[in-house]
Amino acid sequence: MKEISSSCCSTNKKKPSNTSELFNVIPVASSCCNSTKEPEKDSCCSNDSAEKVSDCCASQVSKSEEKASSCCSTTIEVEENIMETNAGERQDFLVTGMDCPACAKTIEKGLGSLPGIEMVKVNYSTAKMQVSAANSSAFIPIEKEIKKLGYSAEVLQQNKNLRTYDIVGMDCGSCAKSIENHFNKNPSVKEVSVNFSTGKMKIEHTNSVDEIISEVDKIGYSASLKSNKKSTVEQPKSKKENWIIISSGLLIVLGFLLSYLSVPSFVSTILYAGAIVISGYKPVKSAFYAIKSRSLDMNVLMSAAAIGAALIGEWLEGATVVWLFAIGNYLQTKSIERTRNSIRSLMDLSPSEAWVKIGNDLIKKPVEEISVGTTIVIKPGDRIALDGDVVQGESSVNQAPITGESIPVDKAIGDSVYAGTINEHSLLEIKVTKLAEDTTISKIIHLVEEAQEQKAPTEAFVDKFASIYTPIVFIAAMAVIVIPPLIGFGTWGEWFYKGLELLVVACPCALVISTPVAIVSAIGNAARNGVLIKGGTFLEAAGAINAIAFDKTGTLTEGKPKVSDIKTFSGSEEELLSIALTLEEYSTHPIAKAIVDHVRELGKPAKDGAEYKNIVGKGVQATITGEIYYAGNLKLFKGMSIPLGTVEAYVNEVQNNGKTVVIIGTKTDILGVISVADTIRENSAVALKSLLSSGIKQTVMLTGDNEGTAKLIASKANVNRYFANLLPEDKVDAVKKLQEEGYKVAMVGDGINDAPALATADLGIAMGGAGTDTAMETADIVLMADNLEKLPHTIKLSKKALSIIKQNIWFSILIKVIALVLIFPGWLTLWMAVLSDTGAALIVILNALRLLRIKG
Repeated sequence: MKEISSSCCSTNKKKPSNTSELFNVIPVASSCCNSTKEPEKDSCCSNDSAEKVSDCCASQVSKSEEKASSCCSTTIEVEENIMETNAGERQDFLVTGMDCPACAKTIEKGLGSLPGIEMVKVNYSTAKMQVSAANSSAFIPIEKEIKKLGYSAEVLQQNKNLRTYDIVGMDCGSCAKSIENHFNKNPSVKEVSVNFSTGKMKIEHTNSVDEIISEVDKIGYSASLKSNKKSTVEQPKSKKENWIIISSGLLIVLGFLLSYLSVPSFVSTILYAGAIVISGYKPVKSAFYAIKSRSLDMNVLMSAAAIGAALIGEWLEGATVVWLFAIGNYLQTKSIERTRNSIRSLMDLSPSEAWVKIGNDLIKKPVEEISVGTTIVIKPGDRIALDGDVVQGESSVNQAPITGESIPVDKAIGDSVYAGTINEHSLLEIKVTKLAEDTTISKIIHLVEEAQEQKAPTEAFVDKFASIYTPIVFIAAMAVIVIPPLIGFGTWGEWFYKGLELLVVACPCALVISTPVAIVSAIGNAARNGVLIKGGTFLEAAGAINAIAFDKTGTLTEGKPKVSDIKTFSGSEEELLSIALTLEEYSTHPIAKAIVDHVRELGKPAKDGAEYKNIVGKGVQATITGEIYYAGNLKLFKGMSIPLGTVEAYVNEVQNNGKTVVIIGTKTDILGVISVADTIRENSAVALKSLLSSGIKQTVMLTGDNEGTAKLIASKANVNRYFANLLPEDKVDAVKKLQEEGYKVAMVGDGINDAPALATADLGIAMGGAGTDTAMETADIVLMADNLEKLPHTIKLSKKALSIIKQNIWFSILIKVIALVLIFPGWLTLWMAVLSDTGAALIVILNALRLLRIKG
């Protein structure tokens, strides 16, 4: 059969370690098996052996091509989105009962014939199905029809009442808690979550958007509904803030100067009171709602301090407190916005409109209105608006927004391009493959925002500490105000003042803000450099890593074997190559493809072949000019009456050098041997050397190749250790062995085939997330470009982030301790207490912002 091996071998991620392994796996079966996400299952698609696969795939060898395609030749793209369409009606379903990618195809065909159904797309790896229909009534028979096919489906409802708002004006985590508490008492709100780090509020409500925005404004903050198109965050009203700070500052200075002149004291008091009203209006208003929501945030503490100072006649102190507090809040908000903008800037990379080609005309349309399959035109110098494939033109594209790589990549017809990247030279026509909300850049932004919202272990601990610390110090302040005067130890005014100082010191703003700002800054920096860190937990884990295990194929090596040597034993090299091309041209196996590509590059023609056959575990054969020729391993030719002494010695020598061989010959003669090798990545050795200088103690290579190949690649890649002859489950054991030796281990792989080892390691790192949805979903950290040199930057950034977090925490605690000590001797004034709190918070933020400047 001519096309047995052509249907589906190209999805293989791993190259066989030797010729025997190449021909032990039937090519027809390999696509159905190796492309699955869970190779350990052997129900239909196990790749453990040819025998296990045979019931689904290998048995089709002797049958018709149509039958063989039912399980194998149909490509299931696990890395594609479930469905990209702009149909009139669309519904999502969760499908259960699928045990093979072929099941997804069965469902697509079964439901596609229903009346009114325009498109069905089933993703086997996520068990999700999206259906596009002309009208909503077409969805009614779907669940019943899918049961007939032997599966079950349930509708995934989208919550239309759950919205996301951008919140401006929060200074620390306690502000977020106050907003949550306020809305938890609102009967129109079902659920609310406010994240200080990202400045976002997710809220499920039944009342209007305007009412929600109005409620946020009441508490002293501002809100705007998050837009999918661009960042519409309402920035702090700088002019108003400047006016408040300047005017109240002038009143304080004027009042202070008048107190030294022969002017009645009440004039200075009025000026101080005016300053308190101007600067203190917002925090007092916020404090009112915080108390109403039973929240003890910094607005409550500062307001109490300012009002208390005024009550005991310390008007200058009270005015200075609210003025310094206003300045501190303004500077903090400005600084924090810089960290949030590190991600918001990514959202502005994708154009909001694109030129759509309709016939010979170009029409500009919003990207949200452009459907899959549409052809868009990208002019030189413009950003690409949507993900797609080039259908016309050649150009260089700067992919830095996706991969972090500033070197442009050449793109020609058939190549994939991504939204947000820049077309540098020539006009490109692109066929859209993903909707605006499904593009790679959109997913990166979504995943990074989710990552920033997750609390790291350190942050969670600090928040818990602060929630205990603040009430205790608040109670202590009340006790200081009341108890000493009651027992006759000092005056009420003296202890009331000390109590107010203690209230200010009770605010743990600098401590609470120390961790999230550092994490947001680090994750934002990584995203700009083409590294996707999925959360603070993984950022902290990366900083503690001291051993990294690498999968060989596709990670340390290119994963694309190339012809390295050609040895002829009989006849000419040209004859050998032409016969090899004829035997292998219908196979898409990586090794066969390498030989075919090499021969075609040399311009050698193929011969007329017939009666193609696959020889299980040995090779392939075809009849050429009336004689049967073979391409295979030593095992194939040992069964023939050919003296193999010289050939076998050569093959063994080549295999010991880490290469795979394909022998070409007939039953009576050996024509020659073609050697194929997987080349090591150019940057692998440099990257591993940088890792060792970054504090990594062990670099380890894991491979299924033989000892000779493993040793050769390990020496070229500069790894400390290697484990050879490994099956997927053996890689898990190798990771566990390193952990038992006391190492914190990161595993670097392709995110799919190495899933068990990635899950076992302390940290899973996937290579090449650009265009690979599965890698972005499964790994803890994703290197968006196939570039290991991004890994040292990631480790360096993580270690620096951990260092800055520790610095911030210890600095915050030290400032509090010093302030507490200085209260009782009377050396600390109220304005100094405020300065120590807001100043410490500002220093902590600025320290964390250093993470944005670390270069990849």
